[in-house]
Amino acid sequence: MSIKRFLLATGIAALTFNPALADTTGITDTSIKIGNTNPYSGPASAYSAIGKTITAYMKMLNRQGGINGRTIEFISLDDGYSPPRTVQQARKLVEQEKVAFLFQTLGTPTNSAIHKYMNQKKTPHLFVATGASKWGQPKKFPWTMGFQPTYDVEGEIYAKFVLENVKDPKIAILFQNDDYGKDYRDGFLRGLGDKKDLVISMLPYEVTDPTVDSQILAMKDSGANVFFNITIPKFAAQAIRKSCEIGWKPLHLLNNVSSSVGSVLKPAGLDCSKEIITAQYQRDPTDPQWKDTAGYKEWSAFMDAELPDADRSDINYAYGYNASKLLHHTLQNCKDMTRKGIMGCAANIQGLQLPMVLPGITVNTSATDFYPIQAEQLSKFDGQKWVLFGNIIDASK
Repeated sequence: MSIKRFLLATGIAALTFNPALADTTGITDTSIKIGNTNPYSGPASAYSAIGKTITAYMKMLNRQGGINGRTIEFISLDDGYSPPRTVQQARKLVEQEKVAFLFQTLGTPTNSAIHKYMNQKKTPHLFVATGASKWGQPKKFPWTMGFQPTYDVEGEIYAKFVLENVKDPKIAILFQNDDYGKDYRDGFLRGLGDKKDLVISMLPYEVTDPTVDSQILAMKDSGANVFFNITIPKFAAQAIRKSCEIGWKPLHLLNNVSSSVGSVLKPAGLDCSKEIITAQYQRDPTDPQWKDTAGYKEWSAFMDAELPDADRSDINYAYGYNASKLLHHTLQNCKDMTRKGIMGCAANIQGLQLPMVLPGITVNTSATDFYPIQAEQLSKFDGQKWVLFGNIIDASK
């Protein structure tokens, strides 16, 4: 009798070859293994605050008994914001560490490098830390889901604001030369409609460039009176500071992902950052209006206990907390703890208010909607804090 026929005859084959077992990789009755990549080094290392926050949150959960009796093994690896390294680290997490899923892997170019791989492996690629529009394609990529508002929609919001509020706009755009920067750029151009010729200077930069000083000088010389700054924190601070040094004072629009007071505006200079406009969906930790709200108090207590020495003016700590709370909610309310089941639970969230997200902006997902947060509100920096103005703009409506 062959080994295969023997296994079938004895019933062992049902255990040995059961494809459903692959769906529980990284998951046991007492534990769940979760993987993450984050730029703890390199040009985007300002975002390391997010990885540090999630790690601290998972340690806190474990001290409290885990989630529904399961402790969390959270493995966060440095990818330096380098796509080839992200591929290497993701393969290590999926194939060697055998995690149940990846969570909050950070960066558009880095996630783009593992997008197809994660879906081929049928491994959840959950709540990725990037707002590129490509993360909401459940038919084409059913194992990848976004988290924050999409860059293209945010770009449209800025364009419409310019058209409605600036007389005779002459627009300059600085953008990172990859999917992240182009998503913002293309959304902005779409928002201009038939007035794209208002853009008189559009310059890219590479993430490997030392500075963006030459681009800022060229855009000032172009005569632009509107500046859309599509950069990650390192270059955002450089652009703000250089604009200030050369006396260029356009209407300055700064993409949300680089709006942190602590990691961008302070290094650039708070005086130099006055009057900058961004779109927000999170509660700015420097804004005193949130101090007495339940969400802020919850986050603040967490920071006191877990990250007491962290710079609370850096909104990335609030971001990491919001993302952690979303995953906690997802797993806590999930009865089918398989990879497929967890993905289904992530796609079945309605009306969830996260602690450090603006009141009135909630998480909503479904089997056909992989964009958890789709609303933002414009705000202006007054030299100390962001001040919200206007109404919440909901892209889902």
